[in-house]
Amino acid sequence: MRGLLLITTAAAALMCGGPAPAQQQVVPPAPPAYGAPISLEQAKTAITAAQAESKKNGWNHVFAVVDGGGNLIAFEKSDLASNASVTIAQAKAKMAATYRVATKAYQDRLAAGETFVLGLPGAIPAAGGVPIVVGGKIIGAIGVSGATPLQDQQSAVAGTEAVK
Repeated sequence: MRGLLLITTAAAALMCGGPAPAQQQVVPPAPPAYGAPISLEQAKTAITAAQAESKKNGWNHVFAVVDGGGNLIAFEKSDLASNASVTIAQAKAKMAATYRVATKAYQDRLAAGETFVLGLPGAIPAAGGVPIVVGGKIIGAIGVSGATPLQDQQSAVAGTEAVK
C-alpha cells in the first residue's frame, strides 16, 4: 500500500510538471513626486488638446483636469456626452492625481485578477485618467470619459502631451 502511495504521488508530480516555480514579483518604478500645482492655463491647454483628439475621432467626451490633490481646475463637456461621464471623468482624474499613476494601470491589474483594486478608496479601474507630468513632477491629472476606456485614454494622453 505504501509503495502504491509513493508511485501515485510521484506520477502526480510528473503530470503536474513538478513543483511550481516561485513567482517573481515585478516591482514597478516609483511614481514621480508632486510639483507645483497645474495652472488654469495649463489645464485649458490639456483639455483643448484632448478635445481635438476626440473630435478627430468622432467621440463625445467629458474632460476634467485636477491639481495634484484631486481638486477640479478645469472642466468641459461635449454636447452629446453622457451625463454619467461627468462624474466618471472627474473620478478618473482624481485617482490618476492622487495615486500618481494612470488609471489604465489599475484596469490592467484588475484584468490580471488583482481584485483588491476594487476595494481601494476612490478606485476607478478604467483607462482614461492620466497624470500630467512636467519637469519630472506631477502637477495634476486629466480624466476623460464618454467612449470606450481605451478611447478615453487616447484623448487623455493627447491632453497630457500638450502641457509643457
